[in-house]
Amino acid sequence: MSGRVQLMWDEAVTGYDFGPDHPMDPVRLALTRGLVDAFGLDREVDVVAAKPSGESTLRLVHREDYVAAVKAASLDPGAADGSYGLGTVDDPAFAGMHEVAALIAGQSVAAAEAVWHGEAPHAVNFAGGLHHAMPGAASGFCIYNDAALAIARLLELGAERVAYVDVDVHHGDGVQAAFWEDPRVLTISLHEHPRVLFPHTGWPEETGADGAQGGAVNVALPPGTGDAGWLRAFHAIVPELVAGFRPQALVTQHGADTHFEDPLAHFAVSLDAQRAVQVACHELAHAHAAGKWIALGGGGYEVVDVVPRSWTHLVGIAAGHEIAPETMIPESWRQQVFARTRQLGPARMTDGRWPVSWAPWEDGYDPADRLDQAVLATRRAAFPLHGLLP
Repeated sequence: MSGRVQLMWDEAVTGYDFGPDHPMDPVRLALTRGLVDAFGLDREVDVVAAKPSGESTLRLVHREDYVAAVKAASLDPGAADGSYGLGTVDDPAFAGMHEVAALIAGQSVAAAEAVWHGEAPHAVNFAGGLHHAMPGAASGFCIYNDAALAIARLLELGAERVAYVDVDVHHGDGVQAAFWEDPRVLTISLHEHPRVLFPHTGWPEETGADGAQGGAVNVALPPGTGDAGWLRAFHAIVPELVAGFRPQALVTQHGADTHFEDPLAHFAVSLDAQRAVQVACHELAHAHAAGKWIALGGGGYEVVDVVPRSWTHLVGIAAGHEIAPETMIPESWRQQVFARTRQLGPARMTDGRWPVSWAPWEDGYDPADRLDQAVLATRRAAFPLHGLLP
């Protein structure tokens, strides 16, 4: 393994902008990059601006007619009428949409290429993780599914087993759909229960098509899930499955919208628990995927207090320069926050809950507890398909 960790970044990704009233404010990307720089992490990684994905790459996941529709809507946003999911409230069309969505996809694909070829041990694209885009439609703020494209590129390069772990509060439905019939890919998603949250999929019984049974694993957690429950569920499901699957690369999606301040969902997870899962994913990559780790961003709509801190922790962990949770945030970045948003930025890299703790599944479970019921439903549905005891 040669080279340093790569941070995929091009300032132009901040052009992924659905408008001033849309919850996915691109300032979250700019502020994250600013915080990365404020801690000097940009000097500990290779910052790489990759090329946009071309049509042949996009078609590894997306249909030709859909790519054509995105291009057309990008040229004439006013003509987007909701077909292909474009021109909707969630995914309003905007000028240059194809170009910037392809750019974000290109960063994730290049990250996968660098890690697979041994040019970098890990790569991070926090502008990516747009996991709802379907092969033939935009969905949930996502135009092109960069996570699925990165996995598809790994397969094209010769990977025989790729594991994808998605801890966004929303189900990773687009990535699951892309590889529903492909036994080479294991998708694991921990998310809020589909009864109460978009995209209303991700039931534990969704385990993959015939011939790929067990390729999809879904952990549907109850509203209100907090640190101890979220970490308990993660460790009760993910490590054992990843160890058994023996992936040659690990792709992870770190949506920050599990946080208790996020306005679009109903979890009560802290920044400190998010950091703990980032550390766990890093360790899983080294333990079971020869260290090959591609880490992506995702959702996250508390764009000042949560997203920049969460993804700066992710960059630090990947770079081997972890930021201690109690670390004070540089005043220069807080001034940048105020100048751009007229909000006061957070003071420390913690929510005050570090170290976080949870009760291991191996110590027993409570059949009357809603979170334990959710974990057990997933273990019963998926674990036997991998030859594991539920």
